[in-house]
Amino acid sequence: MIGASNRGRPRLRLLEVARWRAPQAAAVRPEPGNRLAVLAAVFGLLGVMKSIQPKEKLRPMLAWVEDFTPTQVRLIGVVELLAALGLILPAVTGIAPILTPLAATGLAITMLGAAAAHARRKEPSSIAVNVVLLALAAVIAWGRFGPYAF
Repeated sequence: MIGASNRGRPRLRLLEVARWRAPQAAAVRPEPGNRLAVLAAVFGLLGVMKSIQPKEKLRPMLAWVEDFTPTQVRLIGVVELLAALGLILPAVTGIAPILTPLAATGLAITMLGAAAAHARRKEPSSIAVNVVLLALAAVIAWGRFGPYAF
């Protein structure tokens, strides 16, 4: 708790402060579900798009698909869709809650690979998007695995 006394507790780390202060600054309730829902929605929609649309239709929106086979693009889409489901379903059903931080960790690793692919193509704006999604996934994984798990 930001305003509470920290006697007997370790000092708040920068990430913990950011985890709670950033949403307050944006006038959004600092609930972990907000970040989780945003991340799941982004990856769910992107995963569906990559897994059902042909590579030729994706090319105008996602130039990086030129570097991958249609099977690889579909696999990336399926991985993103499954990770999005892994973020949401354990919370909704109450079954296997360990899947949420594992899915977030998998998405963070996926974003590292995506950033590497965009770096190879010299696409700095896409790398910035990957870094934001990586940070969001890392905060969720840290929040669910970490010492202050919620």
